[in-house]
Amino acid sequence: MSIFKLPDLGEGLQEAEIVEWHVKQGDEVKVDDKLLAVETAKAIVDVPSPQTGRIKTLFVKVGDIPQVGDPLVEFESATSELKVDSGTVVGQMESGKGFVNETPETVSQGGSTGFKVTPAVRALAHRQNVELSMVTPTGVNGVITAADIERVAKILKAAGPLEPLRGVRRVMAHIMTQAHAEVADVTICDDADINAWIDGTDVTIRLIRAIIVACKVEPSLNAWYDSHANGRRVLDTIDLGIAVDTNDGLFVPVLRNIGQRSNDDMRQALNKMKEDVNARSIPPEEMRGYTFTLSNFGTFGGRYADPIVVPPTVAILGAGRMRDEVVSIDGQAVVHRIMPLSLTVDHRAVTGGEATRFLTVVIDDLALPD
Repeated sequence: MSIFKLPDLGEGLQEAEIVEWHVKQGDEVKVDDKLLAVETAKAIVDVPSPQTGRIKTLFVKVGDIPQVGDPLVEFESATSELKVDSGTVVGQMESGKGFVNETPETVSQGGSTGFKVTPAVRALAHRQNVELSMVTPTGVNGVITAADIERVAKILKAAGPLEPLRGVRRVMAHIMTQAHAEVADVTICDDADINAWIDGTDVTIRLIRAIIVACKVEPSLNAWYDSHANGRRVLDTIDLGIAVDTNDGLFVPVLRNIGQRSNDDMRQALNKMKEDVNARSIPPEEMRGYTFTLSNFGTFGGRYADPIVVPPTVAILGAGRMRDEVVSIDGQAVVHRIMPLSLTVDHRAVTGGEATRFLTVVIDDLALPD
């Protein structure tokens, strides 16, 4: 049967969202013609045809999220038919005459540690489309009851239909789940006194320069951690991931080799990155391979945060909203401009001493006028 299935697109995910079909049933295509566009790992990728032929069947539609290996296209050269098991029961079934006293069993769901529930209540949850992880048990010894399921089902019905996470938000959910499950994160917060800055100072460029200086003093934060080999690789080149928030979700384009670039060069590159992200035209390879991450979330608000380290990187620096604050200088109360900072590290690869020394260097560098 000449059926083309969703291939592994190399993004580390086992699914992709269908964004657009470039062909329709009955179209003639050649090898490498564009069949469809899919979204995965924050990038829209065109999938080419693996053969020449006529399109017989499109198995998925725009908005569907097939898994790797699911059928996408059938070419007309196929003559076989797909057969579906009708599920017919053969033989006689005798009705039982006794009562069964069900014992609660512990089941796991969605990566959770498990829930105590009887088979009947579990079946009720399935019929009502209620995830057990959303239910607060009220039964004896933490057992989920039928009333618990009905209560949650009523709330969900009032809330309306489920809105599936799609596109960038769906990928972001996968990445954050992986990071939460794997990283042993520790966050350190402190303030940088930036009162010496002149008017018009480029905040992002100053943060980048401070990161460069700190990586020279504590290079262990510019590293990748290999959880399978239980080891780290300290990297010489600093490829900085810049967290960019959009209405579609979070993007992290990469500013390459920041230690060898001028301020003007980096500013031009940052402007181009922002334009490409907003236009959704940034190439997938420009969002891979970063070694350290910067999140300037303070442009929107917030003082401190607990930024998420995404494997295989081991550190991310977050900058909060700048503020005026009364500080003591030589015993005198004066008002200075302050920038709050939050540094999260993967404690499997970075010690507390390395993290605090890194943050201290960042603070000292930001205190300089230029």
